[in-house]
Amino acid sequence: MTKKIIHTNMAPEAIGPYSQAVEVNGFVYTSGQIGLDPETGEMTKGVEAQAHQVMKNVSSILKAAGLDNSKIVKAMIFLQDMEDFSLVNDIYASYLTEPYPARSAVEISKMPKGALVEVEVIAVKE
Repeated sequence: MTKKIIHTNMAPEAIGPYSQAVEVNGFVYTSGQIGLDPETGEMTKGVEAQAHQVMKNVSSILKAAGLDNSKIVKAMIFLQDMEDFSLVNDIYASYLTEPYPARSAVEISKMPKGALVEVEVIAVKE
């Protein structure tokens, strides 16, 4: 098994001992992306802005791997408050086209840097 590390300056640098994404056996696995602006290193304000920034970060990482969002086969969404699901779902959907990937969405109590939403994806190279 050969692992290829995916990195781009268009998404936030890893804030721990992990890579932005890893490619192995034709799949790209992203680390969870939160609403950090890669230009400023600051968290965007509010769940709407964070959801957009998260999806921009995911898109940038996939682009660095030579992919786009149409190659996502599985997405995991983590929310601090499930009451934000409808808003985040609409924003998430605006970055995708049919056929949509499989997806999970769960509420968790805390995320890094006080994030309100986090998304990680698995994409496939064809």
